[in-house]
Amino acid sequence: MEAKTMEKIQVTSAKSRKIKKVAVIGSGVMGAGIAAHYANIGLEVVMLDIVPFNLSDEEKKIPAKRNSIVNAAMKALLKSKPAAYYSKDFASRITVGNLDDNLEMLADCDWIIEVIVEKLEIKQSLFEKIDKIRKPGTLITSNTSSIPIHLMAEGRSEDFKAHFCGTHYFNPPRYLELLEIIPTPHTSSEVVDFFMEYGSTYLGKQTVLCKDTPAFIANRVGVYAMAKVYQLTSELGLPISVVDKLTGKAIGRPNTGTFRLGDLVGHDTAMSVTETIRTRCTDDEQAQAFEMPKYFNFLLENKFLGNKSGQGFYKKTNDRDAKGKRVVLELDLEKLEYVPKPSVKFDSMGAARRKDHLKERLDIYFAGEDKAAELVRRSLAGLFAYASNRIPEISDNLYSIDDALRAGFRWDVGPFQYWDLVGIENGIKAAEADGEKIADWVKEMLAAGHTSFYKKEGGVQKYYDIDSKSYKAVPGADQFIILDNYREQAPVFKNDGVVLHDIGDGVLCLEFISKMNSIGEGVLKGINEAIRIAEDDGWKGLVIGNNAEHFSVGANLMMIGMMAYQQEFDELNFAVNAFQQTTMRCRYSSIPVVAATQGYVFGGGCETIMHCDGAVAAAESYIGLVEVGVGLLPGGGGTKEFALRAADSFFEGDVQIPTIIEKFKTIAMASVATSAYEAFTHGYLIEGKDRVSVKTKRNIGEAKKMVLDLADAGYSQPAPRNDIHVLGRGGLGALQVAAHSLKLGNYASEHDIKIANKIAYVLCGGDLSAPQKVSEQYLLDVEREQFLSLCGEPKTLERIQYMLENNKPLRN
Repeated sequence: MEAKTMEKIQVTSAKSRKIKKVAVIGSGVMGAGIAAHYANIGLEVVMLDIVPFNLSDEEKKIPAKRNSIVNAAMKALLKSKPAAYYSKDFASRITVGNLDDNLEMLADCDWIIEVIVEKLEIKQSLFEKIDKIRKPGTLITSNTSSIPIHLMAEGRSEDFKAHFCGTHYFNPPRYLELLEIIPTPHTSSEVVDFFMEYGSTYLGKQTVLCKDTPAFIANRVGVYAMAKVYQLTSELGLPISVVDKLTGKAIGRPNTGTFRLGDLVGHDTAMSVTETIRTRCTDDEQAQAFEMPKYFNFLLENKFLGNKSGQGFYKKTNDRDAKGKRVVLELDLEKLEYVPKPSVKFDSMGAARRKDHLKERLDIYFAGEDKAAELVRRSLAGLFAYASNRIPEISDNLYSIDDALRAGFRWDVGPFQYWDLVGIENGIKAAEADGEKIADWVKEMLAAGHTSFYKKEGGVQKYYDIDSKSYKAVPGADQFIILDNYREQAPVFKNDGVVLHDIGDGVLCLEFISKMNSIGEGVLKGINEAIRIAEDDGWKGLVIGNNAEHFSVGANLMMIGMMAYQQEFDELNFAVNAFQQTTMRCRYSSIPVVAATQGYVFGGGCETIMHCDGAVAAAESYIGLVEVGVGLLPGGGGTKEFALRAADSFFEGDVQIPTIIEKFKTIAMASVATSAYEAFTHGYLIEGKDRVSVKTKRNIGEAKKMVLDLADAGYSQPAPRNDIHVLGRGGLGALQVAAHSLKLGNYASEHDIKIANKIAYVLCGGDLSAPQKVSEQYLLDVEREQFLSLCGEPKTLERIQYMLENNKPLRN
């Protein structure tokens, strides 16, 4: 009967549907963040909220008062840290209103998402109003995290039901990649297909198809993982700071670990999700794991809710330690008192710390016998059992669970990927030794001779499909270039700093493999060799990119620091010149060279991409020339490049000085773009040359396409520039005044000003008596001279040493 009704409803196909205007109902932290992200991708956004209840009769007549809730949200978005917008200019794409006066604004929206209070009757009332005003075919979704999706659509029109589902974002929406799609039995398959594709392609999300079960996928498994660690911490008597180290970077998870993550999320929020799971998942074999320990009740009773209340598991004090850092106390889980961080060492932690690869660290913890190893082993063993038993309850496949935990909780690997790393048999043994029950399908898989959940065949990532009892390609993986999938084939070239891959269609990809992808001798040689191979052997072009968290943190500071400390200026001159000539090689090769970036693109990494024919920067690329922080100026062609770009922007009748001052301030203040879009404003990226990829995983593939487009258009080797207009002493004087203003405003120290004056010297072409045209090589020579002079400055050496020891800049 239902199928016949559905046939009458006109549902636009996933490929034909277009989204131009979207409405967000609710302007709380999540609603406002979602609205900002829609604005980020260029949509026209309407954001509505309620009229405040406490307005006087006079205030009710004033539109600004009636919109005060949503207006306050807009102001908060502009101030939010981390930034909600890719660029604050994008805020203009949002129009605000209230639900009493402006509901008609929903009539022409293509998608309406509800992000209001978590009460079913209020949501149902809102949807009843929306159903009356929406145009047929408008998508309707809810961001609920706790209410069954199907209940919200009860009583609505058939067209509403067909176009309704859950779209669950994680906070903050811009930064956390997960978007869970939760259909109801009435949701059209075309609508589901649309959101799965749209979320990935346009919103830049990892879309995961979920069932309408409590907490969906990520929170269901992630909250279990946290609860299990809470249990084990009490049982083993471990300090929470030790546990956070064990459950953070040590096992491929964020630095917050478990207890700091709880403080970040908020313990009232965590309790709400936990109670939902505990009370609604009556058949969950691990229901007892969600019973919160007594120390958790202590936090709730005292309203120690975490970061938002000022204290939780951790408490910041106003005291300072010997290094001047604020003292942070931690909760003693037995005494329920805040105590100083204890000094506790375990052999397994020390051994694991010396290993670079996650598998090696996990092997140490699974073989270890101390309490630290026991916590890691038992928490992961419980995770293996729990995740295996959630299929098919929350998902029909294992890769969706892994995708959800990686994208929603920022784990490096998901539960089944962890299990592959330790070995399936080892995982079963550890789980059963702790009284956990592994799902039968895992043992059946193992008995059939399948010894891993994932495997690669012919460069294709495959997963074990439970229904067919065979391996299938991970859906959507073919849309991305993942360099791990090319490791089965012999590299075109490799040294200790790079691997050169053949990524098909006549295109090479140069992957940095140094620590933090820093640029040292191996990387510089690799770039030159990759370009030589591409030119000599008939390749169409080269992509410089990787799938690491960060594209590059810049030049190898340890190498520079050692030569500077030993005052080996000949070696320094050679090294800096080698860097400059390498970036120039990127610009003046006979084949197109395109960079693909994500994460940190600092210093030398920024200089490298600025000299490529183009860059495809993931939206979450944080780009900047940051050398001032270590007492230097950009010496790999970056300062020269800003002089060139300033000259290219000059026009007849241009005053010119304001332009060069802006370039100067960007370098002198080590300005870092907080998104790829903002990098255009700073001048690190150029319109028409560089582009942005909202989804990070697509950047290498899009860079490859740019290479092919350039090659197919008849790419020709650029000619060296000899026409760069520099301002000489006139510009130098103006920049020195600008530097002095930074000092007066307390934005810069004496040493900052010394560095700034040297930056000014390069930007203006040195001490020239009048403006004139110079070559790139002339400016590179001036840049290198000023760079080397700073290497002899004691305060620069102090900054370099401090950065190497503390991983943060020193202002001296």
